Amino acid sequence: MSWWNDDDDDDDVFDEADVRVRPNPKANRPRTKRRPAHDDAVIGRVLGTSRGRYRVLIDEGGSDEHEITATRARELRRMPIVTGDRARVVGDTSGDEGTLGRMVGIEDRTSLLRRSADDTDQVERVIVANADQMLVVVAAADPPPRPRLVDRYLVAAIDSGIRPLLVVTKTDLADPSEFLSHFEELDNLRVFLSARDDPPLDEIGAALVGHSTVFVGHSGVGKSTLVNALVPDADRATGHVNEVTGRGRHTSSSTISLRYRGQDGDGWVIDTPGVRSFGLGHIDHDSILRAYPDLDEVAADCPRGCTHLPGAPDCALNDARDAGRVAPARVASLQGLLETFSHRDEY
Repeated sequence: MSWWNDDDDDDDVFDEADVRVRPNPKANRPRTKRRPAHDDAVIGRVLGTSRGRYRVLIDEGGSDEHEITATRARELRRMPIVTGDRARVVGDTSGDEGTLGRMVGIEDRTSLLRRSADDTDQVERVIVANADQMLVVVAAADPPPRPRLVDRYLVAAIDSGIRPLLVVTKTDLADPSEFLSHFEELDNLRVFLSARDDPPLDEIGAALVGHSTVFVGHSGVGKSTLVNALVPDADRATGHVNEVTGRGRHTSSSTISLRYRGQDGDGWVIDTPGVRSFGLGHIDHDSILRAYPDLDEVAADCPRGCTHLPGAPDCALNDARDAGRVAPARVASLQGLLETFSHRDEY
């Protein structure tokens, strides 16, 4: 029997509008901003990331401490998740092979170390979260030390509320006294001297206990070598310095947290890729000055609105420099940063 009457083709033409469409309650349901509470979430430390997958340490310091692999939930897709973050994780957190947890939230951060692509870029790039110390590694030679780069590290550390430390490596190749004179007025900067064959591992290690310390440094200064000495199973790649350019070769390509185990306790070493520049475009004028406490005290006598630049009228910094009360190199370093930032809004 036919589906339609052949005698009356015009009246019984099949039309797609005649099809009855079943309602889809899920598709028609209005979206809600409410999200699951995830009361069953566990807290883990983010150790590192690779291609959208995160290594997370569960039950840190407990009897069931173990690593898992996790991905981020969709609601976190616009949030930078970095090494050192404390993440709330749901799903399979057993850590068994082939399992995958899901990060659904990030705990409040105690600190954020950031940098920008350059000084004109005010878009910050988060490097590490929840670190309370920064260990700046610089070589006495091969490659030669760069005081201005160290100044930038110190500005970023102080702006983030992170205590800075300084290690000078390869002291058997050159005397670092002239370089260190640039920082002799910084009472809060602890300095370690390290020869290639005799690094002060016990002293540096003691400073790491109970802390999360982010290691930073120019390529080729021996940062990864120092990390491997402090954490024997770290297996961080090391490189060499190009004899023609004097530049170190980038070896470590990712930021990773490593457990330091010392005689007096444990700590965290957070190794970062070597860099040749460190943009501060996200940091404001006052934060830069605070990173020079010796000069900040002098600048308190400047007139209101003083730019502290070389041509600033009645600038106490320039007067103190001319009178020999402060180191000219320190003033030049500060003014170089401030001058860069005075033109930032022009870009």
